[in-house]
Amino acid sequence: MAYYMGIDGGGSKTYALICDEQGRILGKGRSGNGNHQISVQQAEASIREAAFGALAEAGLRLDQLRHAYLGLAGADRQTDYNILHPMIRRIGFTQHTISADTMIGLRAGTDRPCGVALICGTGTNAAGLSPQGRHFQCGGFDYMYGDFGGGGALNIEVFRTVIRAWDGREIPTLLTEPLLRLLGYEQVDDMYDDFLDHGKQVPLDAARLLFPAAAEGDAPALAILNRQGVELGKAAAAVIHRLGMENDEFDVVLAGSLLTRGDRGWIRGPIEQAVHEAAPGASVVTLSTEPVVGALWSALEQDGITVSQAMYETMRAYQDFELIPTTTRQE
Repeated sequence: MAYYMGIDGGGSKTYALICDEQGRILGKGRSGNGNHQISVQQAEASIREAAFGALAEAGLRLDQLRHAYLGLAGADRQTDYNILHPMIRRIGFTQHTISADTMIGLRAGTDRPCGVALICGTGTNAAGLSPQGRHFQCGGFDYMYGDFGGGGALNIEVFRTVIRAWDGREIPTLLTEPLLRLLGYEQVDDMYDDFLDHGKQVPLDAARLLFPAAAEGDAPALAILNRQGVELGKAAAAVIHRLGMENDEFDVVLAGSLLTRGDRGWIRGPIEQAVHEAAPGASVVTLSTEPVVGALWSALEQDGITVSQAMYETMRAYQDFELIPTTTRQE
């Protein structure tokens, strides 16, 4: 019997799954930050902990794996891979593949051999795979390098919008009261002074305040979410044009918390418009399967195993890592 591992390493969590060649899930492991750009030491420890947790549950050793596929946040450039490959080998992996987490999100979100993935969670990223096997990544490196949005930027947009509404540069916004409650202030001027005096940072979860405000028709919140959609649409179109996929049929997979939890089309609408203009045959779909499943399918495929329709239908329903069922290994 052959065994395979898929790993999804993100900035806040790392998940590992093990299956046999028939797709039966034998073990799961979980840990914290798996992004080496945050901390190489922490990422290595998290990947190790998640991997060996899954191995322990499956009753397997690392050297029994035929292939492991790791989709890691921060695996963007050759300089990253120069760090990641030695790190993964130190853990003990031999037969393995490393890719960016965008690619396992794409694999989990479509059964087509090519496509585009858009991620909008803490940050944003766009990447695609052409029918000819060419890969292109657009963005993922912060505002200075052309990006806009994600929770790590929209939280600032919420804060500055409230400030601008308070000082008169923006119209009043429904974001004000929930932001004050979130941060623990009675008045905007108290928040303003405290943040300036003590160099405080806006928490990431301030970005989630946009959705209820938008649902009530708040113009500033709607404008922020629309801009996020327009920017992601531009990134998707850039990937499509760079890979020459204008006349192809494929899926554009939307992944990340800001695209999969709470958006009612405020972000998705501009994306769909941009994608339709760039590639009329493309379809925009929202990822519902755990991305680590895409890593597991990729591990199987790297060893020449085709993911059967039955396996695909069973595993695509795995939407919550904690609820993924495991089975006892058969000797």
